[in-house]
Amino acid sequence: MNAITPPPVTATAPLATPAAAPAPKASALMRRASETLGVVIPPLLVVAGLFLLWEWLCSGPGATLPPPSRVWSDARELILNPFYDRGGLDKGLGLHLAASLQRVALGFALAVVAGVGLGMLVGSSKLAMRGLDPIFQVLRTVPPLAWLPLSLAAFREAQPSAIFVIFITAVWPIIINTAVGVRNVPADYRNVARVIRLRPHEWFLRIVVPAAAPYIFTGLRIGVGLSWLAIIAAEMLIGGVGIGFFIWDAWNSSNLSDIIVALIYVGLVGFVLDRIMAFAGRAVTRGTTEQ
Repeated sequence: MNAITPPPVTATAPLATPAAAPAPKASALMRRASETLGVVIPPLLVVAGLFLLWEWLCSGPGATLPPPSRVWSDARELILNPFYDRGGLDKGLGLHLAASLQRVALGFALAVVAGVGLGMLVGSSKLAMRGLDPIFQVLRTVPPLAWLPLSLAAFREAQPSAIFVIFITAVWPIIINTAVGVRNVPADYRNVARVIRLRPHEWFLRIVVPAAAPYIFTGLRIGVGLSWLAIIAAEMLIGGVGIGFFIWDAWNSSNLSDIIVALIYVGLVGFVLDRIMAFAGRAVTRGTTEQ
């Protein structure tokens, strides 16, 4: 009897294991980093190009404005030490900006309270709209600084007069946008409110305010930008501590480098204020202000 021989054993290559996929967290971080770089790098390149162009245009013998290199040499202490206080009006840019921001905060807060309240009234009542809207349309066309002499005559002090100018500047876009938001509440919302028999305060808090919130924050964003513009001009006239007075005083002293540094600070602060208001609008309305 022949012995049964087992079939030959053939060596098989081990199964290739799939390559390990990158960790989800690492890929998410890389994606966020690339997105951040895509947002940050283009404006930085543009700013660098503008500075180079500025340096080239203002370095000639007939240039009337200082180039960036001269601005840095003339205002280095002002840039590196913005919070110095030598007494009186001799203060750093940081302290001047803080005084201006305090005035803007007070005036803008009063404008928010009055503007949202009046906007809700005008938007929800046809009688109020007919009576108040023409007055608002007339008053909002008056330049903000035209109110300064009257405010100085009424308050007899620079601080409340500047706050009033901020208030009268910011209140009109808040009123108009709030009223538009209330009037544009969808008809379906009104029909549902009638069906479920919402009480007036429930209708106002649960339907009107959320529906009008994107319009309200649009008005707030416009108002805070106009407030920052108005306070600079007002402080040039009323004097005292403030970034507007600092710019005017630097002009009287022929310190063009200080003026340029102050303007850069003014622009950066205005940008930050706009971003803060935009972020608050997105957070409250869940992104509907972007639409």
